[in-house]
Amino acid sequence: MSNVLGDHRQQQIIGLGRLGWSLRRIEEATGVRRETASDYLKAAGIPVRGRGGRPRVWPPKPATTPGVSTDLPAKPAISVGVSTDSDPSKPATTPAVSTDVAGGPRPGRAPSASACEPYRELIAEALGRGRNARAIWHDLVDDHGFVARYASVRRFVAALRGRRPTDARVVITTAPGEEAQVDYGGDGPMVRHPVTGKYRRVRLFVLTLGYSRKSVRLLVWQSSAQVWAALHERALRRLGGTVRVIVLDNLKEGVLTPDIYDPTLNPLYRDVLAHYGVVALPCRVGDPDRKGKVESGVGHTQRTPLRGLRFDTIEAAQAYLDRWDTRWADTRIHGTTKRQVAAMFAEEQPALGPLPLEPFRYYRFGVRTVHLDGCVEVEAAYYGAPPGWISRRVNVQWNDLHVRLLDPKTGQLLREHLRAPRGWHRIEDADRPRRTPPKTLGLLAAASQAGVSISAVCDHIHRHDGASGVRRILGVLALAKKHGPAVVEDAATAALELGVPTYHFLRRYLERRPPVPLTLRQVDPLIRQLTLYRDLIDRTTGDPS
Repeated sequence: MSNVLGDHRQQQIIGLGRLGWSLRRIEEATGVRRETASDYLKAAGIPVRGRGGRPRVWPPKPATTPGVSTDLPAKPAISVGVSTDSDPSKPATTPAVSTDVAGGPRPGRAPSASACEPYRELIAEALGRGRNARAIWHDLVDDHGFVARYASVRRFVAALRGRRPTDARVVITTAPGEEAQVDYGGDGPMVRHPVTGKYRRVRLFVLTLGYSRKSVRLLVWQSSAQVWAALHERALRRLGGTVRVIVLDNLKEGVLTPDIYDPTLNPLYRDVLAHYGVVALPCRVGDPDRKGKVESGVGHTQRTPLRGLRFDTIEAAQAYLDRWDTRWADTRIHGTTKRQVAAMFAEEQPALGPLPLEPFRYYRFGVRTVHLDGCVEVEAAYYGAPPGWISRRVNVQWNDLHVRLLDPKTGQLLREHLRAPRGWHRIEDADRPRRTPPKTLGLLAAASQAGVSISAVCDHIHRHDGASGVRRILGVLALAKKHGPAVVEDAATAALELGVPTYHFLRRYLERRPPVPLTLRQVDPLIRQLTLYRDLIDRTTGDPS
């Protein structure tokens, strides 16, 4: 009589076979010969592993189809018992296997087909545009009512293009509200430009909190020092609080001179962070892993919601990105923390610092050299510096209301002036010289050597304009050097006769120098108006001169 295993031993062999154990390993663990274990596994439809570890499929596979099978079918309830013939006196010689599915209707698709198979063309087209498995799953759920899990799409995509190995990274742990990391992603979505009408790639700014991994994503057309600082302000206002440290790259908008110990920050960026009580911590050059959290966030944003998409306006792109951020990015389970991002941000938000009541007042800045008249030029207007700064360089900050002159070494405020129209001067009374500077006296001496009329014009300019007339005296001497002292002397004589001894008259006279002596009717209409205005003043004051 043949040997028949008990139910417990049969279930043990079948369970080990489902785990992928080889026949030799099953024999060592259970004491059942390999031939007997192979018969039970074949009867249960479980692949048998032979020598070399490769399974021998039994029974044979059905005819293959173009579909990709990635989902595991539901395992039927298998009961292995003793088969008996009609004659009860004969013992059972072969195991009987029952493979009926217990209860429930049959599935609508073949057990070996993937839930993603009906969307094969959509998935293949999205992969061709560079979108990843998670982005494809988001699109299927939002636009096509896909009900399967992300793992199904991931397996389907992996079967189409294969898997990519991932590199290990060091995880930097921070306290709530302590640190945020920022980065520019140059590869934003393609957006139609409002002026040219052509699609252009916008810039992506991402700020990520170090504790909760909550990210703020913003899109802009172009970058500058003010745009870079304003993006920080917008991101902090969206979060509802500030952090203590911001880790950034060494891009020019934020860091002028990279240095691991003493970097030189952009002054506008430094002042914006100081307004919000934040300290900047630039990374070491060539070490982006220090801000790996935001680097991962930028890469995830580029690959998942924005890859392969185009928008007609940047507002539509920002709205799509905000919706994706709320719907998917904040509700995901982070791979490192194993917790939901929104839940961790709810814990971190009370630890954020308070926001200032007023936003930062942005300004433009530059470096200027103090001229001989003691002024610096800002947008064709002139502003006085303190005494002793002639020929020295100062830092200048200006906006629509004020102009500030700063010491380049200490940052101390030297002078603050109200904005002036083009061509005007702003000089404090305390900064006006009480006696003529030696350099101005030298200019007047040079004018006296050029000609009597030239000297008279320069003296008139100095008496009426003071220190601000030094530039015009330099202009008169430049005309004498360009056209020759004799020609400029004739022009200065005509200016004195007409009563308009100004630099502008000399320049326009020389530009339109006629071949015959100048008369009043041939004078430029603007000069004629100046002459009439002078006569009106003489008649009003009663001055015969």
